Amino acid sequence: MATQLPELPEIQQLSPLVIRILGGNPGKFTLQGTNTYLIGTGPSRLLVDTGQGERSWPPLLSSVLSSESTTVSHALITHWHHDHVGGINDLLKLCPDAIIYKHSPTSGQTTIHDGQIFKTEDASLRAFHCPGHTTDHMAFILEEENAMFTGDNVLGHGTAVFEELATYLDSLAQMRKQFSGRAYPGHGAVIEDGHGKVTEYINHRKQREEEILQALRKVDGEATLLELVKVVYEDVPENLREAAAHGALQVLQKLEDEAKVLQSGQEKWQISGKATL
Repeated sequence: MATQLPELPEIQQLSPLVIRILGGNPGKFTLQGTNTYLIGTGPSRLLVDTGQGERSWPPLLSSVLSSESTTVSHALITHWHHDHVGGINDLLKLCPDAIIYKHSPTSGQTTIHDGQIFKTEDASLRAFHCPGHTTDHMAFILEEENAMFTGDNVLGHGTAVFEELATYLDSLAQMRKQFSGRAYPGHGAVIEDGHGKVTEYINHRKQREEEILQALRKVDGEATLLELVKVVYEDVPENLREAAAHGALQVLQKLEDEAKVLQSGQEKWQISGKATL
């Protein structure tokens, strides 16, 4: 949830195998916009994600395809959120033979299997199912660079939102084992030390757990979610507090599953005896 972001070009060659094309949808949670990636060399390439259907994206993609004398053979979708699938129809207008792959496909799409390999000239991507941000979330390892397209599980700036914390932490731990190079995130700038960033994310979540436990110890009784958010996320701007509250609730639910906290009422939380062990 970063507030000051570096400017990114609409189109940028990030490596000999990767071109990033911004989705044209900058915002509070999309950062500079959704990243879409054209991967490989030669007359047929892979695409990761399609943006959210903004009018600026198709001409950008078209210009890259024209300048590279190439087309898209396979589009790989990281997850179902609209800002990643909204440009599928635009892609099919430009590349009608493109096959759309998604973990939980809808009509006209094909299933991605965990470990599935997608190849194009000079590049191969290995699919990795890593639920957390969503249950269908996929990452893709670019074997030639030992790099990972992390989708929205790991972002170029700030931290990511997630559906269920324990699952998300497990996925981060598994993601860390899959690569040691760059991370190409779903939003934000390239992360040169991708492996280190995943470790940073894991440590950040553990720190948040401890901060929430410490906040509960300080109040010496009960606290509502909002009261905890104001203490633990005091550095977060007011307009991002809702997302912070979502994250704090996920932490509390994980700690409740571990018997470290308990709900003392419909809206209040308190520390339990196990948290002092």
